[in-house]
Amino acid sequence: MRKLLSACLIGAAMLFVVPASAQVKFGVKGGLNLASFSFSGDDVNSENRTGFYIGPTVKIGLPLTGLSLDGSLLYNQVSAKVNVEEGYEQITQREETLKQKQLAIPVNLRYGFGIGDAASVFLFAGPQFAFDLSDDIDNIDWKWKNTYLSINVGAGIMLASHFQVNLNYNIGCGNTGNASASSISKSVFHAKSNAVQIGMAYYF
Repeated sequence: MRKLLSACLIGAAMLFVVPASAQVKFGVKGGLNLASFSFSGDDVNSENRTGFYIGPTVKIGLPLTGLSLDGSLLYNQVSAKVNVEEGYEQITQREETLKQKQLAIPVNLRYGFGIGDAASVFLFAGPQFAFDLSDDIDNIDWKWKNTYLSINVGAGIMLASHFQVNLNYNIGCGNTGNASASSISKSVFHAKSNAVQIGMAYYF
């Protein structure tokens, strides 16, 4: 509970401490995660799954033409089904689902240009800070990292200054979790996750 509260306070500070002269729009954002987990261990096979994200967002116009910032406070979930080999002489496989739940705070710099009176195209990039909300998995001694950094790179279309559609590639920096050697897993292994995100947002 303390970890979640601290993350919310950090997110609120990042989203709402803005210059008084800035043009600010608040909204709601959501979309799909098409996650990809890569594992270091040879005895782990994964089947990636879809996930989702949702939460409040804010867009802050900057003095330079076309530039703005956006930040969000998102519930972010991705998952993967893994088959872990167990045993030493007689090898069998155990199926587990790794479900990662995070409070994610993406902060992106974006550049937009109009393609008419009613629409504009924008490019964006920036860091995403995430705080783990998942449960560890005792069966395979799996531990999620408490904090996680990734990078967003993407593009989108804004319609009528309110409705947004975007495509984003979220690139993980470092490991998102790891498992220690045990009677279940023959070796130590860790995972890194990337995700293609297809999203929409509405700004009021």
